[in-house]
Amino acid sequence: MKFEKPSLSIADQIALLERRGMAVPDIAAAEHYLRHISYYRLRAYWLPFERPANDGDHGFQAGASLSQAVRLYMFDRELRLLVMDAIERIEVSLRGGWAHHLATKYGPHGYLDPALYDRPDRYARAYNGLLEEIDRSKDTFIVHYRTKYNDPEQPPIWMTAEVMSLGQLSKWMGNLKHRQDRRSIARAYGVDEKILVSIAHHLTYIRNICAHHGRLWNKQFTVTMTVPYAPHGLRLAMNTNSTRKIYNTLVAIGYLLDIVAPESGWKKRLVDLVVGCDLASPLAMGFPENWHIMDFWQV
Repeated sequence: MKFEKPSLSIADQIALLERRGMAVPDIAAAEHYLRHISYYRLRAYWLPFERPANDGDHGFQAGASLSQAVRLYMFDRELRLLVMDAIERIEVSLRGGWAHHLATKYGPHGYLDPALYDRPDRYARAYNGLLEEIDRSKDTFIVHYRTKYNDPEQPPIWMTAEVMSLGQLSKWMGNLKHRQDRRSIARAYGVDEKILVSIAHHLTYIRNICAHHGRLWNKQFTVTMTVPYAPHGLRLAMNTNSTRKIYNTLVAIGYLLDIVAPESGWKKRLVDLVVGCDLASPLAMGFPENWHIMDFWQV
């Protein structure tokens, strides 16, 4: 099938929306949003207000307006910023925990020993990826090390941890050969080491969505995490019937932030955001119906 949809001016986009049944009472505001956010990006946020039309095109439910789509877009933006703030804190903590354990047990450069890792092929890819990140880095401490030292060639683990991405970190952690090493890193977070690696891998995917300003609130995720069996409170808060939505991600983030940044007030800010937007259905985000009375969310 050949793609033959024409490009439309802003005025024609507004006319199309009105013809399909969307209320656009403020034309100037509509022009602003369509110009600075775009029709295509906003389309994802007016989908919940659409209904099938007889001619095969989608009309809108009675009472649907462009302002509703914009409000939903703003909600998703606030959610994305909250999630990014949380992942930053968690990533910094994981970097520090990984670096501290390996440095104290194997020395500043022991982390580069291939014997510590289970899969040589994965180690080789991770090592090459790390070298690329180090070479790209213009951080003062990396430049200083390379200017002053040539043996070992690569910086100590506490320096490389600072330039390592969360995706890289999850691969280095997950490939550690000795379970005791993985368990020692995970102990600070009160979860099984496999669960911690799974969460780190999943949060890498979520952070990449956020970094590209993607939609979170009702998205079906392709990279999920393993639902933990312990601790009990974390397990109870999870929704095992909806593992591809943002809810379980938010639970994992909230749990880790209670450990990493207990004074952040992150869970309260999240609850206030969800409760404060009547257009953003919690069910569309994978929230269970009784989420608001769960002990986990009592903040």
